[in-house]
Amino acid sequence: MRGLLAQLAKFGVVGVLATLIDFVVLIALTELGGWDPVLSAAVSFVVSVVFNYVASMRFVFTRREDLGRAEELVIFVALSVVGLLINEALMWLGTSALSLNYVLVKVVATALVMLWNFCSRKRWLEAH
Repeated sequence: MRGLLAQLAKFGVVGVLATLIDFVVLIALTELGGWDPVLSAAVSFVVSVVFNYVASMRFVFTRREDLGRAEELVIFVALSVVGLLINEALMWLGTSALSLNYVLVKVVATALVMLWNFCSRKRWLEAH
């Protein structure tokens, strides 16, 4: 249990940093660049995924010996694409269908995607 809590703490730190990157890029593209929030959210999500891959596989999860780096990256990206789809669906639903503030919607989307990320990466990427 102690190991899982330590891992969750590391995941949390990496997640907070990735989230900060995600939000900074989202707000910059939307407010400064004049982009649509849904498109901004897609770009900011991808930028944060690159950071998240490097940090997660270095500091959070124990590498599986049966996976090469290329396979690991493909799985990480595939899991992240599912996260991106969750993120985009929630951003569209919240901003377009429900006319909610995009930052508020992003907070909710981030929480749900973080849950998906931890569980899916632990299941498919971590050595058992």
